Amino acid sequence: MSSHSHHSDSGHTCPHPTADENATPGWAAVRSRPLSGTVALVTGASSGIGEGTALTLAALGARVTVVARRADRLEALVEKIESAGGQALAVGADITDEEQAQAAVARAVDTYGRLDTVVANAGVMILGPITGADTTDWRRMIELNTLGLMYTAHAAAPHLLEAASDGPRGVSDIVLVSSTAGRMVRGGGGVYNASKYAVTAFGEAFRKEVTQRHLRVSLVEPGAVETELPLQNRPDVRDRMYGATPRWSACVPRTWRTPSPSSSPGRATSR
Repeated sequence: MSSHSHHSDSGHTCPHPTADENATPGWAAVRSRPLSGTVALVTGASSGIGEGTALTLAALGARVTVVARRADRLEALVEKIESAGGQALAVGADITDEEQAQAAVARAVDTYGRLDTVVANAGVMILGPITGADTTDWRRMIELNTLGLMYTAHAAAPHLLEAASDGPRGVSDIVLVSSTAGRMVRGGGGVYNASKYAVTAFGEAFRKEVTQRHLRVSLVEPGAVETELPLQNRPDVRDRMYGATPRWSACVPRTWRTPSPSSSPGRATSR
């Protein structure tokens, strides 16, 4: 069910690869367009893993609904997909609100008539010690990383089960994007870890309930990826995380070291 990132603590090489923003599916896969006739929905699609996933799904032939709070970025993503010959729909929504999560799924189904694939990717990471923490940050992580993902899965499940029974592939898929933080706990990430451990438990239970009905539930657990996610943390937190050991500081992506012009210390933005 799970995809794990493996790493070694020996030497001074980077423990995880970073994302290649120019990566594309193999040409043979693109030409065959194996997802033609299917519909996908991706949350957290305004940047990072979600954006890259949406582009790949579209290149493989799926009609893609992209969901995030930053609607301006979604429109730019739709233009990029359409300019490459794909089909996409932008839905601005805050999936921590269950009604908005339901409406986003309904919009995809109303527009394209079905739903075959969901990638529940939206998330936020705000690190720091438990003692003295601002508990509003905890609430944000639980509401988005855990409840938002659950709301999306709950709203999509009936449509995915229907697609599995009559779709061109004979199966449907929901991919839950967790993290290696859902397997390994370190100090300074207690609530982020907890939010991702919950995703693991939810995904395993969901898989056991629907696998016999040809709805595949997959759990993806990325390690360190060069996205905007770490920029949600205060600069002093990032310095402690990535400047403490030569092994990490030698390979931390430049965007992790430099605050985003649109970000201010202590202010988090979800993807």
